[in-house]
Amino acid sequence: MRLVDGVPVWGDPDEATMAQIRTCARVGNVAGAALMADAHKGYSQPIGGVVAYRDAVSPSGVGYDIACGVVGVRTDARADDVRYAIPAILDDINRSVSFGVGRVNATPIDHDLFDDPLWQDDSNVASLRDRAAAQLGTVGSGNHYVDLLEDEDGHVWIAAHFGSRGFGHGIASGFLNLAAGRGFHDRAPGENIDADPTLLSTATDLGQTYIRAMRLAGLYAYAGREYVIGHVLRILGARVLHTVHNHHNFAWQEFHGGESVWVVRKGATPAFPGQEGFVGGSMGDIAAVVAGVDTPEAKAAFRSTVHGAGRIMSRTAARGKFKRGVVKQKGLVSRQMMSERCEDFGVVVRGGDVDESPHVYRSLAGVLAEHSGSLEVRCILRPMGVLMAGAHVQDPYKD
Repeated sequence: MRLVDGVPVWGDPDEATMAQIRTCARVGNVAGAALMADAHKGYSQPIGGVVAYRDAVSPSGVGYDIACGVVGVRTDARADDVRYAIPAILDDINRSVSFGVGRVNATPIDHDLFDDPLWQDDSNVASLRDRAAAQLGTVGSGNHYVDLLEDEDGHVWIAAHFGSRGFGHGIASGFLNLAAGRGFHDRAPGENIDADPTLLSTATDLGQTYIRAMRLAGLYAYAGREYVIGHVLRILGARVLHTVHNHHNFAWQEFHGGESVWVVRKGATPAFPGQEGFVGGSMGDIAAVVAGVDTPEAKAAFRSTVHGAGRIMSRTAARGKFKRGVVKQKGLVSRQMMSERCEDFGVVVRGGDVDESPHVYRSLAGVLAEHSGSLEVRCILRPMGVLMAGAHVQDPYKD
């Protein structure tokens, strides 16, 4: 860890990412900020960025994919017993779990989160209910996935990474509109990725309603991930031995430095002493279960750590730029490069595109090493099968 303009920084972020966290650290009544080793540019607040506010919360900081996170479960299935069947298992999952933009679940889920009073108390949130109900349990695209992994003891783990889908996107865009004086459903002007953070005072009705809506989106994301895990368990015929489940795009009210603050983590995992988090790598890299420790570095990070390996290449750079069938910019990664890397790692991949290739991500081992003073690695996992939306799918609800 090093201090850059008063901000604790892990790893070696580029200057554009540093500029974003500097802006976040100076806008509003900020108690502090930190930047994780997997950081890269995001909308308003960098992914891998942590900002603690006094009496305010930031919907731009939490972002559009509210409550994006990962659940990982250790099962009683043995890797050696299912390894031969991984291709067929992935095909079964792909047939029965919906991946991609705007998809709906073929089997609607009745969940008690739809009994929350906010659906009745706020007409804006209520307007998103039908879409939320239809999409609950769908995975989406981008970097969202369902993985089958093996731990050091030969047990199979199932992991699922996605957030609150169109419901969370609607909450984020709606409250950003309200904060700017527009209508909840107005079409916002084009985003400025380097815009100052949008802040809502927690002393206002707008701020409190956003917090309630964000928390509801969090329950929604938990329910969706739990549904997918349950479905894959049934396909495997396996039982759960241990569960690790966490958001990494969210805001929490916590105590740090003797005061109550709202900690906005965008692409950062909560890591209080002993608290476990699931951290994924790329489709051709390890994943890990980590836990927080009680050290000065951990305190400086506002009890936060990485959420993944972190991109080192933009999606456009990876796949190139096309317009009406004309190549405007050649991509840096080919399907063959991606396939060869995954085959060398011994992982079966269904779906995915070159902008999610291992080539566009850091090494997770290297990222975790940067945080050796602020976390404990409890378990290393090696993927056997990775399932993502296909290359043709575009998803506005990815993080």
